[in-house]
Amino acid sequence: MTDTLAPIAVRVAPPTDVPLPAAELGLTWRAMAPADVDGVTALMVRGQEADGLPYRTSAAEVAQELEGDWRDVARDTLLGLDDTGTPRAVARVDTSPGDRRVVRAFVEGAVDPAWRGRGIGRALVAWAQARARQVLAASGKELPARIVTFVDDATPDAVRLYRAAGFTPIRYYTHMRRPLDGALPDVPDVDGLRVVPWAPELDDAVRVAHNEVFADHWGSEPRTPEQWARSKAMFAPTWSFVALDDAGEVVGYAVSGRYEEDWPAAGYPSGYTELLGVRRAWRGRRVAVALLTAVMRAYAADGMRYAELEVDTANPSGAHGLYADLGYEVAHSSTMLSIEL
Repeated sequence: MTDTLAPIAVRVAPPTDVPLPAAELGLTWRAMAPADVDGVTALMVRGQEADGLPYRTSAAEVAQELEGDWRDVARDTLLGLDDTGTPRAVARVDTSPGDRRVVRAFVEGAVDPAWRGRGIGRALVAWAQARARQVLAASGKELPARIVTFVDDATPDAVRLYRAAGFTPIRYYTHMRRPLDGALPDVPDVDGLRVVPWAPELDDAVRVAHNEVFADHWGSEPRTPEQWARSKAMFAPTWSFVALDDAGEVVGYAVSGRYEEDWPAAGYPSGYTELLGVRRAWRGRRVAVALLTAVMRAYAADGMRYAELEVDTANPSGAHGLYADLGYEVAHSSTMLSIEL
């Protein structure tokens, strides 16, 4: 499926100002700073605990969101503090510097459970949407445009909040897991292929391969070297593998993350396959199976109870069926909502 949006019209008149939420909401507003990482992490975790979600945000993930030359943290983040200086609400707008087909602005936010029901969430979404329009206009890219957010399906109030602000569900994702305490499949032999552990000297070649592999996937855009480097807060190199052909070229990859903060909430330790891809010429030859089985064995060797990953339910490569055949089952789900411009 390809994007068929019309060129963005809102570039002509993006909002000139992005007003802060009303003082009557009871919070003082400013941009985030590195010193806020621990407080914002605690805020996110309080919300995840209240919502019964099986994962927890880490400080490393929050800190990573403040890095990168393409980000304007002073304008693209908003933090609401109570009278004691405790973070009670946060919102953020981000973009992807490598976008070539559709220029996107990603919005997210959170409100402390004790401060919900006061209109703060609506105010955050309004602020984020206005700032996102400015970011899209400032990109200088004459492309179709999209404002995007991702919401866990276990938080229907958040879905209703975004829908009330004009967002529409556009894509659906399933989080899948496979137990590792039973027999694991053998790593298949693929003629002309060897699966090797990730190594630093292969990293940029993996990035280039990833950009090529996902060039025909809906919603995927190329990742720049800096963006790739700034997405490794939870990277697990010993759980990541690369498939090479006889010439040493990257033909596939499985990149893993280690999310230890999630384990108590989920009730088990797990390895998470962040990225999995195979170049088109090698598809249909069990390369993905070889990579996934190598990953599962690495997780199990380190005492993990589950292998986990996420898949777009409309993935054109048939990935959902592949994972199911390997014993992965749906654990929970999420939805992408967007405003198309």
